[in-house]
Amino acid sequence: MLRSLLTLVLLFFQLSFALAQGHAGTKQEQQACSRDASRFCRKQLGDDGAVQQCLQQHRNKLSAACRQVFQSHGM
Repeated sequence: MLRSLLTLVLLFFQLSFALAQGHAGTKQEQQACSRDASRFCRKQLGDDGAVQQCLQQHRNKLSAACRQVFQSHGM
């Protein structure tokens, strides 16, 4: 179950970056934010844009690695 959830998180995170930046985040970028997405944005996991927005709203609570992903994409 947890593995399926993480797979979904990575898929949705990849899709939201693809929509926002015109390309998919790297595997490392996806991994950097997967725990934060499942922790803070569980209710939004079915909506790509909402996951990205949720992560941005929780920016001050994100892991340093995930914050770095957003900063590297100018977000």
